[in-house]
Amino acid sequence: MMKLDSKRVWLGVLLAVSTSAWAATTPAAAPPASHKPHAALAGAGTVKVPTPQSLPRFNFENYTTANGLPDNHVFTVLVDGDRVWAGTENGLALYQNHTWKTYTTKDGLAHRAVLSLALDHKTGDLWAGTMGGLSRVSGGRIESYNQLNSGLSNDVVYGVSVEGDNVWVATAAGGCKLDQHTGQWTLYNERNTPMAEIWVYSVSATPEKVYFGVWGSGILELDQKTGRWDKYDDPDGETEMVLFKDQGLIHEIVTSVSFVDNILWAATYFGDSRYDGRYWHNFLKKDSGLPSNFTNTVKGIDANRAWFGTDKGLAYYDGVNWAVYRPSLKDGKPEMTVRDAQGKVTPVAVTTAPAHNYVLGIDLQGSDIWVATAKGLSHGIRQKP
Repeated sequence: MMKLDSKRVWLGVLLAVSTSAWAATTPAAAPPASHKPHAALAGAGTVKVPTPQSLPRFNFENYTTANGLPDNHVFTVLVDGDRVWAGTENGLALYQNHTWKTYTTKDGLAHRAVLSLALDHKTGDLWAGTMGGLSRVSGGRIESYNQLNSGLSNDVVYGVSVEGDNVWVATAAGGCKLDQHTGQWTLYNERNTPMAEIWVYSVSATPEKVYFGVWGSGILELDQKTGRWDKYDDPDGETEMVLFKDQGLIHEIVTSVSFVDNILWAATYFGDSRYDGRYWHNFLKKDSGLPSNFTNTVKGIDANRAWFGTDKGLAYYDGVNWAVYRPSLKDGKPEMTVRDAQGKVTPVAVTTAPAHNYVLGIDLQGSDIWVATAKGLSHGIRQKP
């Protein structure tokens, strides 16, 4: 067990917001048919397999300090109906009726740097994970929790997920749960889970299962009914290489997890994974449409579709084809590329792009998309075919 200290916590934050990393990989054989995307569509008759032409196109509108954001460094974004929340390095921002409002520590926010957001759909409350604790925004008022006034395991809160009366939290010193009904906190760390490291980056909770993405310790799955833990590891155990592509989680350094339609999507600094409860399918830049293996966040849409935020652009996967949206790495001009199932990459003429290549957060608003980047927040307005 590596001792947690302040240098390591800040290293994690710097890794998540600074320059990219890359992974050396070796060729892997094609996965079995059961691993392949849309294998279930064979013989489905009325189900249409996606085509490159059906990939979404957007007109991106970008927000910075020049038009209302409190800071250009945006860690996370959350859609709340007609409202949009953005967690920045200098406050929590709310976009409503074409106007920005900012909440700071003067309003009760635990810390100016907001790393994660989650919505309680029962109460309408917003939960914000910060560099200095966990804050709840309720009816315009802010209540904050930290290690001194609550059972929060650590003040650096990388992830939040609300399920029923429970608020699940990912921190730099393990995971924890707040039961809003009783006010009781439960801590999860190396003492009561299979966690080899306690640096928890992400959490995704459902009434049945809770998933923690852990730096250096893979993914932990908690069965809420039985209390049993399962752990998903990188089978080759390598820290910088991928030797066995589809035999398990692609890497131990998990930055984001998203569970939807009984499918677990996982983002790591060395590629991405999809798990259906039986088979793993992994994605690398060399054999998919990912613009980079260094992935900060994943947003699952359903069993086959997901969005990926990397250090070299925004990527969308429809189960067959890929699209990448970004300012060009060569000249900064707006760029969109499409990769089909055969690996053919085709440029698409576009006039707008997300604010920056370094994508840290993603959320959807109907058919539109909001993208948090290292240099601004972007609203992608879906264009009609």
